[in-house]
Amino acid sequence: MNDKFADFVRKYSQEPIAVAVSGGVDSVCLLVWLAKCGLNITALHVNHGLRTAADTESKYVADLCKSLGVPCHIFYWTGAKPASGLEAAARTARYKFMTDWCHENGVATLMLAHQADDQIETFLMNLGRGSGLYGLAAMARESYRDGIKIVRPLLNIYRSELREYCDSNAIKYFSDEMNDDDQYTRVRIRKNRHLLSKKLGIEDSRILLAIENLGRVRDSMTSDIDVMVESVLCRGGAMFSDSFLFDQTPDIRLKFIGTLIKKIGGDDYQPRLKSLTSALDKLSSDCKFTLGHCTLRRLGAKILIVPEGEKTTFRKRNEKTKKQNSK
Repeated sequence: MNDKFADFVRKYSQEPIAVAVSGGVDSVCLLVWLAKCGLNITALHVNHGLRTAADTESKYVADLCKSLGVPCHIFYWTGAKPASGLEAAARTARYKFMTDWCHENGVATLMLAHQADDQIETFLMNLGRGSGLYGLAAMARESYRDGIKIVRPLLNIYRSELREYCDSNAIKYFSDEMNDDDQYTRVRIRKNRHLLSKKLGIEDSRILLAIENLGRVRDSMTSDIDVMVESVLCRGGAMFSDSFLFDQTPDIRLKFIGTLIKKIGGDDYQPRLKSLTSALDKLSSDCKFTLGHCTLRRLGAKILIVPEGEKTTFRKRNEKTKKQNSK
């Protein structure tokens, strides 16, 4: 077992933990290591019903958990599936199953098996999209989703180490055929990433170091932006002066407006950078438009953001704000 992993998860030894287990090598190794560390864990497995091996994998995860003495809950994604955006829809369904279970069972922490290769691939994908600080900082070791703490203990451990551990200990795992499908950008990056080291001398370890450095800056900015966001939220929307937004640096401006839209609109992710940049351009003068299930309006020096479909009346919103502040 990796010593850094054992040191990191030790702080979770006094609380119940949910762990997402797909049946792949990453999540199987995470499950086994957590069990060996003696943590109070429950495995959560989602059967999406999208592949012929789905039922076989579900049975294996259940059997593996039984052999480790770990409780296991299996969820089935049934009903109609979207014709497009299937991968994103499956991910959303998977998170909802697991976070709902956590809420219902008083479990505050969910551990996921994203590892160092996933982190590097995410960085390179976002680099190709022209992402800003938050995209290039890739996945956070600890974050929140739907009120549940999401923890990724394997982000500094490569898949090769996880595979070697499972193979040397005769621990079975499954491989997803999508991991070899070149139509996916992540797969093409995975197959060609070695060229960065071979041709340019850019080692994986240096990319991870850059991600960690960016992550520290992101975390510092996030703390400040969270305070800003809470200061303008009121009755399910937000109202603030144009100077409150435009006096900020460009990075903070983008993250502030993106966080507000995500929180008010109820989406899991904020809009894309291009959409946020366009929104800021529009908000530089009087306007009214929708983005991320929100309606944004500027009138004079005031900016209002409300859930899409709600009235964008500044006077009534101002009255609500005054009443709330007087309580």
